[in-house]
Amino acid sequence: MNQLIRCVNCDEIFLKTPYDQWPEYRFIKDRPAESFWTIAKDDFRDFLKIHRSHKLEDLKILEDSIISEKDYAEPVKVSYFKATNGREKFVIKRFRENIDEPLRYKLIPGDFSLKLINIEIQSQEIEKQLKREIGDDAISQKKIDLFLKVYRRIIEAVDLKNLERVPEESHNPLEIYFKMDDITLSYLLRNCRNIFKNKEFSDIEDFVYRHKDDGVLLLKATYKIKITEIAKSKKRATLAQTSLVVDKKIAGKK
Repeated sequence: MNQLIRCVNCDEIFLKTPYDQWPEYRFIKDRPAESFWTIAKDDFRDFLKIHRSHKLEDLKILEDSIISEKDYAEPVKVSYFKATNGREKFVIKRFRENIDEPLRYKLIPGDFSLKLINIEIQSQEIEKQLKREIGDDAISQKKIDLFLKVYRRIIEAVDLKNLERVPEESHNPLEIYFKMDDITLSYLLRNCRNIFKNKEFSDIEDFVYRHKDDGVLLLKATYKIKITEIAKSKKRATLAQTSLVVDKKIAGKK
């Protein structure tokens, strides 16, 4: 079972896992593959040695708080999540610079939020899907361009708070998709009557209803992570400095 541990004195973070005691294997150059050194490891014991005489506490990771600027599947990235000791909340930065490195953790006093930077329609996907389903001969490029222009104008006035988020649609945690609400859908179709006539309008209407919930007509919102740091309290800073002095004196006696 994983356990997130904070050193109160140093604000260092350690994630205790079942893999902490797994050995490390180093292969010998110019020797058969079965020739290697086995190096015993105990990362948690090493953490305890470094922070002996310090105060340690467990942190609870807040559910659904993990966020990153890169795709979910990207192994080398910076991620952030929130944790609490029951009294304070912290931001934990999780990162590594190379795939061969273990993940590292850094505590950031403060909080983070997501700031909306852009909302857009899936123009290229809509155009491709229209031509595929309705046909190049049945709808002109000019009318497709007009449809996209109208749709862009409509979403400029959309409030995302009124829209339903589509779960698990994006590979990137900062790209979130939303469904059109009924008002937006009705307004889009009403404007389509000025562009398409007779069978063309019927085809467009069917297309809109077919893709409004889980297709190319979903709105794409892009966010960025906004970190709000707070200054370390004087009490905590004094505690860390005092602990550092004590550790140096202990080390000097050895």
